[in-house]
Amino acid sequence: MGLWRQQAELKALAESSTTVRQFLPAIPSGLLQTEEYARQVLTPTVPGDVSWNRERAVAARVESQVVLQDESRTFIFLMPEHAVRWQRVDRAVLARQCVHMACISELPNVHIAIIPQSVKVRASPLNVFAIYDDRLVAAELFSGEVVLRDPRDVSYHLSLFEYFLSHALAGDHGTAFLRALAEEFMRERELFETVT
Repeated sequence: MGLWRQQAELKALAESSTTVRQFLPAIPSGLLQTEEYARQVLTPTVPGDVSWNRERAVAARVESQVVLQDESRTFIFLMPEHAVRWQRVDRAVLARQCVHMACISELPNVHIAIIPQSVKVRASPLNVFAIYDDRLVAAELFSGEVVLRDPRDVSYHLSLFEYFLSHALAGDHGTAFLRALAEEFMRERELFETVT
């Protein structure tokens, strides 16, 4: 179908839900990505899907972010610090991405929580998953997506989400953490440019 169609499907799922929870152990959600960051992370690094149209996917991803403006819906994005730090892009792009997420976190219906690397967490973050209200879970794998509708599966993922969330910095603390990371990335970039 093409990656851009998947973006439209994800937008439709979000628009049909009042509460969207996303657990993101790898990289920030497409709903949080700047166009620049999205373009770089949507550039294939491993040969595979021939239907991959990067520019169309980037446009669809950016367009889908309009759903965040609907204050009748609540979005909770939860990720470990290493998902924010993952250097698929250069430090300046990472810095702008962190500032962008900090700004989005100030919307009244958007909550971004970060689990610092310094916090001990006894469970392992195995995969990306999104919970739409209490009706379905979409778990992402390298080869596609698994959708779970059984109430027991949904309940289990809600419990997982709450467990990881209990270890995270949220609200003003999460926003401040993102802004501090942005400053760190810019300092590292300046240092790296000075050395080279």
